[in-house]
Amino acid sequence: MGPELSGGLAILALLVLLGFGVPIVWAMSLVAAAGMWMGVGWTFAFATFQTLPMATVANYSLVVIPMFLLMGGFCHRAAIIDGLYDAAHRFTSRTRGNLLVATVLASAGFAAASGSSLAASSVFTRIALPQMLKFGYSPGVAAGCIAAAGTLAAIIPPSIAMVIIASLTNQSAGTLLIAGIVPGLLTAGVYVVGIKLFLLRFPRWAPDADERFTWRQKLAGLRSLWSILLLGGFIMGGIYSGWFSPSAAGAVGAFGALAIGVAMRRLGPGAIWSCLVESAHSTIRLFAIIVAGLLFSRYLVISGFIGAINGGMKELGVGPVELIAFMIVLYLVLGMFVDSLSLLVITLPTFYPIATGMGLDPVWFSIIAVKLVEIAAITPPVGLNLFAVLGATDQVKSSQLFRGVMPFVAMEIVTLGLLLAFPALTTWLPGRM
Repeated sequence: MGPELSGGLAILALLVLLGFGVPIVWAMSLVAAAGMWMGVGWTFAFATFQTLPMATVANYSLVVIPMFLLMGGFCHRAAIIDGLYDAAHRFTSRTRGNLLVATVLASAGFAAASGSSLAASSVFTRIALPQMLKFGYSPGVAAGCIAAAGTLAAIIPPSIAMVIIASLTNQSAGTLLIAGIVPGLLTAGVYVVGIKLFLLRFPRWAPDADERFTWRQKLAGLRSLWSILLLGGFIMGGIYSGWFSPSAAGAVGAFGALAIGVAMRRLGPGAIWSCLVESAHSTIRLFAIIVAGLLFSRYLVISGFIGAINGGMKELGVGPVELIAFMIVLYLVLGMFVDSLSLLVITLPTFYPIATGMGLDPVWFSIIAVKLVEIAAITPPVGLNLFAVLGATDQVKSSQLFRGVMPFVAMEIVTLGLLLAFPALTTWLPGRM
């Protein structure tokens, strides 16, 4: 059996198992074990399954994942996000759709202290959705805005997705985290402009703004921003300037969030313990997916599939443009059926070596992959952020949400086009580190 056929059958078997509802960790591990056993023998397969998981979870650079999760948990429990949303609402109160804009801006701020798009979507569903429904906003558009804005946590550092990509592709986590700043801010900006343009065409989505705040009230609302600005600025400034590594930055951020929550008297022993337990559970799930993805990618490498595909593309004259176009189509299709994290773990081991072999910048390529995953996270019917919103409320029907999120999918595609057309938006800032 040739490498192309063996690798193709492995990917097909994986998709079939996922289609039957087998969890992604078990599906990738089973396919990798069977492929290694049939391809190179049981001894190699056993040795790989014995050593690779331990070597992966013992990697010091991955300690940033539980630390970022813990930091996000502390910020959520300390209700830091409430003040952030209130401040954004006060400064946008005079415009139609101000609560939609406030949700985007507050989500961008929360992303700097979270790292989890699911957490952001769940939190803002509870905070922002009741307010928008009370003032007469379209339920589907309001929920769609929350789901879409939640994806900012996947690209604005600290981003767990970036750390996972760094682990899968052997890149610097710090460089990828810094590279996400400009694309993340660009995404938020496109959301704000896009909301305004869509409201010109569909004014019924949001009522006329009738709430007013004086400058004294607006400035008073800024007092609640100090914690987010201090935490996010110190973490990113430390990584950018080289004061500490991304792994250490995670610990600094978690300790800072804990200190802020305790100082504000919003974190007691019970809340702290709950955050520790939740972050531990989430870390175990993420590490299991990472290990399974690395096992699967190890099989694709030893089977010769990656090398064969790379060589075949060169012979056919497939260039970077065709590769990116194929990725876009594949991610948009698979994103309707596979969750975003699994999509990264399944596809990057194949596409990354091919892309770098073609001379594409690895940092830029990684940001494009994250952007495609963001789109997948809000693409019906299996966008994870959509389920996070639906799971946090019973005031919006799934059909309403699926229709309401489509304008934001269009905005994401615009952002993707800008990042493809101007790679410097991604590479300039990390190049100055």
